[in-house]
Amino acid sequence: MKDYKKYYSIPATPEEIYMAITNPITIELWTGEVAQMSTEPGTEFSMWDGSIVGKNLEFEPNKKVVQQWYFEGQSDNSIVTIKLHADKNGTSAELRHTNIPDDDYNDIVEGWNDSYFGGLIDFFEGA
Repeated sequence: MKDYKKYYSIPATPEEIYMAITNPITIELWTGEVAQMSTEPGTEFSMWDGSIVGKNLEFEPNKKVVQQWYFEGQSDNSIVTIKLHADKNGTSAELRHTNIPDDDYNDIVEGWNDSYFGGLIDFFEGA
């Protein structure tokens, strides 16, 4: 199991980013895929047509999202925490993803950089 932590600079306010990652309609705008999402702790979510599924654990509006991501055959909880901090360029997003299975690590890191945060950055740069 591995952990991943990284900061991303996104040219939008924390409020805009929070909406983009918690509202299923907005998620569809920047991913191009149908998403199931709710800000109700304990609900399950699905993104990228089921490629990413898990459970929503905690929300702090415009500041923090905590989710459990499911990996087949994994007994340890894989926890994703995204914290949003306003900065001079818009938002500094702090990502921490724990207990990533070794076999999935490179794909997950690539997904965070290219699809998830890369998609958000491209979306807001083009806005």
